[in-house]
Amino acid sequence: MTETQVIDSPAVAQSTPDDIPLWKQDGAQPFLRIENITKKFGDFTAVDNISLDIYKNELFCLLGGSGSGKSTLLRMLAGFEAPTSGKIIIDGVDMAGIQPWKRPVNMMFQSYALFPHLSVEENVAFGLKREGVPRAEVRERVAQMLELVQMGHLNKRKPHQLSGGQRQRIALARSLIKQPKLLLLDEPLGALDKKLREETQFELINIQEKLGVTFVVVTHDQEEAMTLSTRIGVMDQGKIVQTAEPHDVYEYPNSRFVAEFIGSVNMFEGRVIEDEPDSVRIHSKEAGGELYVDHGISCAPNQKVYVALRPEKIKVSRRKPDQSHLNGANCIVGTIEEIAYMGSMSVFRIRLPSGKEVRVTQPNFSRNMGERFTWEDQVYMSWDADSSVVLTS
Repeated sequence: MTETQVIDSPAVAQSTPDDIPLWKQDGAQPFLRIENITKKFGDFTAVDNISLDIYKNELFCLLGGSGSGKSTLLRMLAGFEAPTSGKIIIDGVDMAGIQPWKRPVNMMFQSYALFPHLSVEENVAFGLKREGVPRAEVRERVAQMLELVQMGHLNKRKPHQLSGGQRQRIALARSLIKQPKLLLLDEPLGALDKKLREETQFELINIQEKLGVTFVVVTHDQEEAMTLSTRIGVMDQGKIVQTAEPHDVYEYPNSRFVAEFIGSVNMFEGRVIEDEPDSVRIHSKEAGGELYVDHGISCAPNQKVYVALRPEKIKVSRRKPDQSHLNGANCIVGTIEEIAYMGSMSVFRIRLPSGKEVRVTQPNFSRNMGERFTWEDQVYMSWDADSSVVLTS
């Protein structure tokens, strides 16, 4: 039996080499290679034997909660912390012993760290002037960068005269002006309000695509990671527990931790009662019935497993649905305890006879939302065979 069951997502048919991302191409060389990196502070292991390949022009997100080790890993990439063991190789060059200012790397801090006494253009030009770049070239490159981040009209203002979103753009321009091969961003949108953060995410993607710089972003915000990244590395207790594209991390988590950390999920404990190569049937006391999943797993007879089911995959009705094609599986009954109308969707908390609470979300496609439910309604919940994932750990 394997400790963690990894589910492969369906392959895309008739892909050409140009359509296939580098991390899926045989023989592709990573731009950033992290080999068995460990960082200890005394007896505490902040980063625990991580190996990771990141490819050129990627926008890679390190996602994890507080204390997961993501910022420590970023600081080692920048050269601000020395690894206890392991290697960091950027563009084929081992970074061991190379000082931060000599690496082909720049870092954008969460606080932005702008100089308050300098204007916008002086902040952006600071690194170039320190390197002795000719004045004419400095003016040209600063103007081009401010145009890219749409801040040229505010070039004479000081940081305190800018909004949070504008300061974020200036910090980004200053980080990119020296044309680094690798840009590290530590919670780059954390200081912005929700609406501005959502708008800035797409601006960040556009800038990265235009410049072709490889980005590594640290964030604790799952939605931000899902929106920004080409791939996500989910971190927990100093380890990367899953690396995949956003869709696969969400739809095919490889453990209970990843399933519960990324978005909202209902988790049912159960025992395997039928194990076929392409399907599995599980009896769950929590759910009050049988659960059927149309993918196989590697497990022992009667093994305890967990079925992860996203709230938006569940259909709710007052009448018992016809699940004869699944021999009655994937149909459970409960009582609505809470309803929250959130504009674009409605959220239901439904209590099962076992006492377990199930979360269901339904999109509000129109003002006339069809069948309406209220508190204390008894309802049936059903879902398709491909809507859930079986996890063995």
